Amino acid sequence: MKTEVATFCAIGAGACAVSHALNAFVSAPATSETPVRHLRANTVKQAAATSGNATTVVLASAAGLVAATGKSRHSRTQRKSRGGFETSKSEEIFTEAKDLMPGGVSSPVRAFKSVGGNPVVFDKVKGAYAWDVDGNQYIDYVGTWGPAIIGHADDKVLKALTKQMEKGTSFGAPCALENELAKMVIDAVPSVEMVRFTNSGTEACMGMLRLVRAFTKRDVVVKFEGCYHGHGDAFLVQAGSGVATLGLPDSPGVPKGATTSTLCAQYNDLESVEELLKNNEVAAVILEPVVGNSGFIPPTKEFLVGLRELTTKYGALLVFDEVMTGFRIAYGGAQEYFGVTPDVTTMGKVIGGGLPVGAYGGRKDIMEMVAPAGPMYQAGTLSGNPLAMTAGIETMKRLQEPGSYEYLDKLTGKLINGILDAAKENGHKVCGGHISGMFGFFFCEGPVTCFADATKSDTEKFAKWHRMMLQK
Repeated sequence: MKTEVATFCAIGAGACAVSHALNAFVSAPATSETPVRHLRANTVKQAAATSGNATTVVLASAAGLVAATGKSRHSRTQRKSRGGFETSKSEEIFTEAKDLMPGGVSSPVRAFKSVGGNPVVFDKVKGAYAWDVDGNQYIDYVGTWGPAIIGHADDKVLKALTKQMEKGTSFGAPCALENELAKMVIDAVPSVEMVRFTNSGTEACMGMLRLVRAFTKRDVVVKFEGCYHGHGDAFLVQAGSGVATLGLPDSPGVPKGATTSTLCAQYNDLESVEELLKNNEVAAVILEPVVGNSGFIPPTKEFLVGLRELTTKYGALLVFDEVMTGFRIAYGGAQEYFGVTPDVTTMGKVIGGGLPVGAYGGRKDIMEMVAPAGPMYQAGTLSGNPLAMTAGIETMKRLQEPGSYEYLDKLTGKLINGILDAAKENGHKVCGGHISGMFGFFFCEGPVTCFADATKSDTEKFAKWHRMMLQK
């Protein structure tokens, strides 16, 4: 891919511009740390600055870094005097929305109580940029939570979608596009021999959970503290993403019985996993192979290799939730990057190119349990939607172009290293890193290797930085 036209995660266009905002932040005096909930900043997946209270923190995707995700506590007059940042139309629309939708949003991760103020309302996006209804232009590091890895409203993707829309938007029947995208996924992801498309990452994880239990004839599953696998009942235990940010470790409305078979281990701690495997008949160990939902927390290679060995030893399946990491840290996901192959994989986001999509796949003998090939039922009217398949196919074609991931890695490294260096030079405790287009940092000394470490991040400092980024 030619570097002059690539806009992966908007980092290309934003790496230089973000430095101006950083100068304003790092010149602010360092403040005392407040041990509260975690901070997240990575280029992918759900949850830019979310709502919460004094003990919670923003979950910012690579874009919580800039103006695309949040607002200042200051009045409109103050904001305007600090650089012309006027958001009166956003305020009006969001005020109306609060009477129409819970909290004024269709997903809680779009509200910004943890960082102050209300979210801006978007009007249009293109490439590395977003525009709100007041006409403000932003550098967008969110990329619609990951799917816009090649940039917003890519011309080739839009052209293919326009052509497909002339044929129809939903068939409720098989279409050849499903075969095409399925072959691309199977060719790319080491663990996948068969795949089932769904409409979201949550739906993919719910189908996966039923599948691993059906295949192993066991009920208990092991997840990790701070890892998020969608809002299915069984997964809302010590979860990351908006669950943690809102200060809701467990959600009302989830029956006790729904979570009694979900056990939690500590990330990067094999002993905590083996203890659970020894004492329970476990169907599967499920994890984010690189944590993004409670901050950017990479695994050690030994941890992933150890999980593969332990699950094989105790007869459990190993599941990588690659809704966030899939096609993002490498074309074949985290399993290609680390060289560790799970039994089952969940996917989403990138494979829909910005349209609603999810998928789960794995070994053929496991996947043939899924109806109508097998007895485990799962269905969806819009699954395999021709528009989603088209956007996914065209996005993955772009990612296959030579040099794509090398370019993404180079730009992401420049951005996150600049942030870390500037913060340290001005006396702020900070740690972080990146893998390809996925990155993040915490306002604490670190290292951060698990959710407990992430809770030590100074979230008041992050909220201040977030607001100052908006003003710049």
